[in-house]
Amino acid sequence: MKPASVAGAFAAFALLAAPFATIAETPAAPAFAPESFRATVSFLADDLLEGRDTGSRGHEIAARYVASRFEALGLKPGGDDGGWFQRITFQQTDPGATPGSVAITAPNGRTQSWTHGTDVLVGLNPNEPALDITAPLVFVGYGIENAKLGIDDYAGLDVKGKIVVTLRGFPQGLPSEEAAHASATKAQAADRHGAIGMVSVGTLLSMKTRPWAQSVHFADEPSFAWVGADGKAFDEAPGIRITASLNEPAAQALFEGAPQGLATIRAIADQPGGRPKGFALKTRIRIQSQSVTKRVTSPNVVAILPGSDPALKAEYVVLSAHLDHIGITPAKPGDKPDTDRINNGALDNAAGIATMLEVARAAAEAPVAPRRSLIFLASTAEEKGLLGADYYARHPSVPIKAIVGNVDLDMPLLLYRFTDVTAFGADHSTLGPIVAKAVAPMGVTLSPDPMPAQTIFVRSDHYMFVKQGVPAVFLATGFANGGEKHWEKFLGGAYHHPDDDMAQKIDWDAGARFADANYRIMRAMADADTPPLWYAKDFFGDTFAPDAKKAKRP
Repeated sequence: MKPASVAGAFAAFALLAAPFATIAETPAAPAFAPESFRATVSFLADDLLEGRDTGSRGHEIAARYVASRFEALGLKPGGDDGGWFQRITFQQTDPGATPGSVAITAPNGRTQSWTHGTDVLVGLNPNEPALDITAPLVFVGYGIENAKLGIDDYAGLDVKGKIVVTLRGFPQGLPSEEAAHASATKAQAADRHGAIGMVSVGTLLSMKTRPWAQSVHFADEPSFAWVGADGKAFDEAPGIRITASLNEPAAQALFEGAPQGLATIRAIADQPGGRPKGFALKTRIRIQSQSVTKRVTSPNVVAILPGSDPALKAEYVVLSAHLDHIGITPAKPGDKPDTDRINNGALDNAAGIATMLEVARAAAEAPVAPRRSLIFLASTAEEKGLLGADYYARHPSVPIKAIVGNVDLDMPLLLYRFTDVTAFGADHSTLGPIVAKAVAPMGVTLSPDPMPAQTIFVRSDHYMFVKQGVPAVFLATGFANGGEKHWEKFLGGAYHHPDDDMAQKIDWDAGARFADANYRIMRAMADADTPPLWYAKDFFGDTFAPDAKKAKRP
């Protein structure tokens, strides 16, 4: 999960849950020891695991450690061929020897050029290692096409065989999670209309939220995709062969001679509900890209605890957390020999794995087993684009319709005594009331999304279950009781940095408390007579599970 900045002041308040007769009383939670929680994080965040990068030896060690813990608890393997691991082949695509480039030709024939990593960033195509494409351009506003939101930015535009130009982000005033999903599917919309490429330019808001320098910092990061049965890297928009992102002055050059200038377009987009209309541009673009690829493998680790209820054990609740992190930062000129470059990922996400393992232990040792079956998923390649969870949700251990709910644990910030939690996605299904009621006896409240502009709902593993029709939430510690300041400091400092290690002042009692909260939530989901349900007329429920049984929204 990669938020770009923290939202402004936030007053936490409880989400009032309507009474649900189908929610069973949660059995008394067992004791959770902070020492046990700390031991897990300490092992996974050790320097010897070298940051648990996808495909690395360190991640393989971590995967075997988690599998051994599952086996010691007496859980059943849920991976391939009766084992603990779901082995995934990934394709890693890196920039080639020649940097990508963008050349824009104005109506008067004047051409300006930029190389990748300056004022342009050129995407890599995992299935075409050498590209040199010249095409006309069509501005398509935000590039969103979604009937449920009532938006069709392609109306009246011919983009077949052309490269579309989109504004980054989505119109202000839309529900953030629905809009984030629509924004995340821009390439698929362009592909449906026959475009061959996509170029993005910033709005005033998007440039403030994610400054260009921050994007350039990650310019040479490799891209990853899981490899399908056809031997190709999976791509949800295979017709979009080339992509690029432009900063000034490249973005200005793109709109030279256009019916409407970029400044005017940005002013419109900056208004609530502002949606600039599309039109054909008078410039042409040439984009060149070279890449090299290699294949790596990395496993999800999967365990199952069979349910105790003969009628309900064929239904499954998934508790997930990503096991991978970002590995070792490349050395920089001037680094001292003892410079710490290992990104240990203590909170992101050894703490999430520790939570999951503590919940698995408590469930396996409970005098009365959960009624529904439980799946514990330690996913890989979350930091590469939620890829391990995406693969698992498309290739699950059990039929996807048998999975009735998912709670994802990603980067619980355990630097303070949390008094509230945020369940990103809680508004879309009965998981919201389930979570609120389950944690209430602990004196913990459920607060709404404190940073909706960051669209966290589509940026962690649970979103991949949502896309397969499963009600899901991403649970995090909240902003109350000083949490906001801790989140702001962490995201601006230790996050994705070697300082996310065991030297932090981690509150291990908070870790045990977070495990307790998740055990209660898991039991409430597993023991209720009625499984989690999408709300009637909910955007995500109607989009991904149109035929599923729905609940009346309170």
